[in-house]
Amino acid sequence: MSKMQVAAFIGIGANLGDAQASVQQAIQRLAQLPGTALRAQSSLFLSAPVDALGDDYVNAVVELSTALSALDLLRALQELELAFGRERPYRNAPRTLDLDLLLYADQSIHTEELTVPHPRMTERAFVLLPLLQLDPFICIPGKGEAHQFAPGVAAQAIRKLA
Repeated sequence: MSKMQVAAFIGIGANLGDAQASVQQAIQRLAQLPGTALRAQSSLFLSAPVDALGDDYVNAVVELSTALSALDLLRALQELELAFGRERPYRNAPRTLDLDLLLYADQSIHTEELTVPHPRMTERAFVLLPLLQLDPFICIPGKGEAHQFAPGVAAQAIRKLA
C-alpha cells in the first residue's frame, strides 16, 4: 500500500554563481525526490536581499506532492543544498541554493529541527508573491489567508523575470 501524498510548498532562492540556472536545476531535482512529484512552479523572481548583503536573489516557489514525511523532506532539501555547494558561514550569508519548507499539508510543526509554516514567510515578498501566484487563496496554518500579508511586503524590491 502506498503512503498518502501531501502537498508541500518549497521556497527556493540563490544569489551566488548562476543563480537562475541553480534555481531551475533545483526545481528539476525536487521533482525527482523519492515519492514526490512537481505539481506547480511559480515564475522566477529577482529580489533584493532582506536582512543580508550580496547580490539580488533569484527566487521561486514550487508545490510538490510527496509521500515523504516533513522531516524526511527537510533532510532531502538540506542534502540538495549541500549538493549545490551551500555553505553556512554566518546567518543570512549569500547562497548557492536555499531551500525552505514553507508549508506541509495543513500542518503546524514546531520541533528543534523544523518549524512549519516557515516562521518568516509572511514577512518576505520573495516567498509570498510566488506562493500567491500558485494559489491566490492559500491559507497559512495558524495565520490565515496568505494574501492578507501582501500589503506588508509591498515596499520590498522584487520583480518577475521574463
